[in-house]
Amino acid sequence: MLKKRIIPCLDVRDGRVVKGKQFANIQDVDCPITLGARYASQGADELVFYDITASAEARKPFYDVIDQVARTINIPFMVGGGIRSLDDMGAALQAGADKVSINSAAVADPGLIAQGAQKYGAQCIVVSLDVLQTQNNQWQITTHGGSTLTGLDAIQWAKQAVDLGAGELVINSMKDDGMKRGFDLDLMAKISASVSVPVIASGGAGQCEDFYKVLQGHIADGALAASVFHYGTLTIPELKDYLKSKKVPIR
Repeated sequence: MLKKRIIPCLDVRDGRVVKGKQFANIQDVDCPITLGARYASQGADELVFYDITASAEARKPFYDVIDQVARTINIPFMVGGGIRSLDDMGAALQAGADKVSINSAAVADPGLIAQGAQKYGAQCIVVSLDVLQTQNNQWQITTHGGSTLTGLDAIQWAKQAVDLGAGELVINSMKDDGMKRGFDLDLMAKISASVSVPVIASGGAGQCEDFYKVLQGHIADGALAASVFHYGTLTIPELKDYLKSKKVPIR
């Protein structure tokens, strides 16, 4: 079994790390360069950088900030937000990203997934799914920072994205985002069982037990979190010690 990954997430707006709840009530946190260096030194397995307003503002990511963060860390680095073309992917990889994450652009043009995988390799292409649970208990894909409902079924879209060449999926449950009440285990398990690539769970981490529940067995291959690390609720070393005590294969 592959070892599970602990992945801090930097949601960046106007060059600063921010955090909210359910994609709203956004608050300033810190400098992405400072936080990136801190998490790398603490033993994070990977770092994620999301330019959370790039798609909604129809602009490119802040490549200069990506470059500065990349220069301070020595762990795999995934970048998303505002990446809408092969050139954007190339620019992010040139700036220091190891992988690029696409969401809104992939929904608008699914062929971009296949084109990216062909040009840069499937290992570099991550599709991020911002999933909203509707009133009839369906899981629906949203785009543009959670502001646009697409009508796409999350599980069917996950399958399609992998068929097109995505090498990894990040599944973010919007109802749990920032709420610290645990990951959506049902959603994560259903998608993991439907695809053959690694699945990263996002949205809802509040305590060590939440990570254990989503990383045990085959529910998820990694767990992404933000506020529990940003505000010192958990540190990466103590979380990893806890998971090792629970016999979760961890780096």
